[in-house]
Amino acid sequence: MTRSAPPTEDKTPATGPGPGGGGPRPGILMGRPFGIPVYVSPSWFLVAALITILFEGQVNDVVERPLSYLVAFAYAVLLYGSVFIHELSHAVTARAFHLPVRSVTLHLLGGETAIEREAPTPGREFLIAFAGPLVNLVLAGLGILAHILLPLPDVALLLVDALAFANLLVGLFNLLPGLPLDGGRLVRAAVWKATGRSRSGAIIAGWVGRGVAIACLVAGAYLATYGAAAPDANANGGIGWLALLWSALVASFIWVGATQALRAERVRDRIPHLDARGLARRATLVTADVPLAEAIRRAQHDQAGAIVIADHEGRPLGLVNEKAVTATPEHRRPWISAGELSRGIDGGLTLSADLSGEDLIEALRRTPASEYLLVEPDGSLYGVLATTDVDKTFTGI
Repeated sequence: MTRSAPPTEDKTPATGPGPGGGGPRPGILMGRPFGIPVYVSPSWFLVAALITILFEGQVNDVVERPLSYLVAFAYAVLLYGSVFIHELSHAVTARAFHLPVRSVTLHLLGGETAIEREAPTPGREFLIAFAGPLVNLVLAGLGILAHILLPLPDVALLLVDALAFANLLVGLFNLLPGLPLDGGRLVRAAVWKATGRSRSGAIIAGWVGRGVAIACLVAGAYLATYGAAAPDANANGGIGWLALLWSALVASFIWVGATQALRAERVRDRIPHLDARGLARRATLVTADVPLAEAIRRAQHDQAGAIVIADHEGRPLGLVNEKAVTATPEHRRPWISAGELSRGIDGGLTLSADLSGEDLIEALRRTPASEYLLVEPDGSLYGVLATTDVDKTFTGI
């Protein structure tokens, strides 16, 4: 599954539309093939253990214990190797189109490729999305050919058959026509090509994704009911309820992904209306040695929403952090200088007051911070931009 960065995200903070840093690592770093960081989420080990236990029953018919557990675990590793190749195919294809790839992550329900920007054309979107399922289907075909043509020992044949089936299942499942699955991105590309609007494609694919999520849940419920009602319910009922649990996890994953895709489009609709001047707060200038209580009093007198540290000639030197001010008890404010709660102004924290839209978001993304100094083209102070005010623009989406 591929995932392009929301217009303000993780890519920006993963929890909201406002600008931010890259956030914590998504898992254990396993390597950097083609310069792309590959992470394995701790949840993978839980899945590997579950796959080992479930697959061991089949392996035990061919290999005695405890070797059967080792073979079953090898299958779990090979299965996620197939997922890794699927995700790496997305990443390499995106790189071929000069799109920056942040990472590949293997997790509980498979994998995810984080691409920093949307594909510029529907054709490239289609090729990036199709690369993963195509590799899985090719691997499945190679597995079938190996079964037919090669004189494999029983253990190898069991692994080849299991991997062929798993790759076929992963490839076909990812082609289901709804976001966030690859098939949803294919739908998005097709609608984009037909209408000339990527937004229309994303909205249609997002709603179809919600339908796919409901279908997965219904299918799991049917399997659970069928297993419980079967004559050999004691043997099959457990598998049926396991299918229900798994389908519920998959359905929730797809529903959340589809919902995020729809939300991302609503976020994009608002980005062109962002304007640094319109969001700016009036600033009060104080020297670093001014007590915090006095700085706050001056700001209130000036009806200002921010405090800027300046030298005696009025040149800005730093920004007082609003959260630090709020966290300081009122009885301590006369004894703390405003400079103690400030952050120096480097190049990334000084922005043009004329920034707007995507240019403003990109500037915030480059240097994550809570406040920025806004200046006029001649270098004079205009005000302060707080990221909380940017985030409020997207509240309720």
